[in-house]
Amino acid sequence: MSLRVIPLLVISFIVYNIVVLLGGDASAHDILSKPLFSLPMVSGARWVFTMGDLIILLTMVLLFAELIKSTYTSSTQMVDHGLSMIVFIACLIEFLLVPKATSSVFFFILIASLIDVVAGALIGIRTARRDLNIGGE
Repeated sequence: MSLRVIPLLVISFIVYNIVVLLGGDASAHDILSKPLFSLPMVSGARWVFTMGDLIILLTMVLLFAELIKSTYTSSTQMVDHGLSMIVFIACLIEFLLVPKATSSVFFFILIASLIDVVAGALIGIRTARRDLNIGGE
C-alpha cells in the first residue's frame, strides 16, 4: 500500500490536537490566538499571524493537495476515500465532544475534511466516467 492513500488532512487534525490539547490549561482561543509574528503594512497597520492562522493555512494547502490526488484514478482511490471519511468522522466526533475542539480553527478543519470527502467522491466518479467513455470508444 502506498503512502498516497493516507489522507493529508489528518496532518492538520494531528497538529491541532498537539497544539491545543497539549497546550496546558489555557483555553483553545488563548493558544490559537498566540501571535507567531507581525509585519508592518504600508497602511500603517500591523498584520499579526497567529498559531490558528498557521493551522488554517496548513489545512488549505493540504486540502488543495487532496483535491489534486482525487483526480488520479487508481485501485487505491477507494481506500483513500474511505480513510478520508474516517478522518471526517473523527473530526466531527471530536468537534462535538471535546471542549477544546470547539474553535473556529477546528471547525475549518472539519469543513475541509467534509469538502475532501464530498469532492473526492464527485471527482472520482467524474474521472471514472470519463475513463469509461474514453475506453468505450
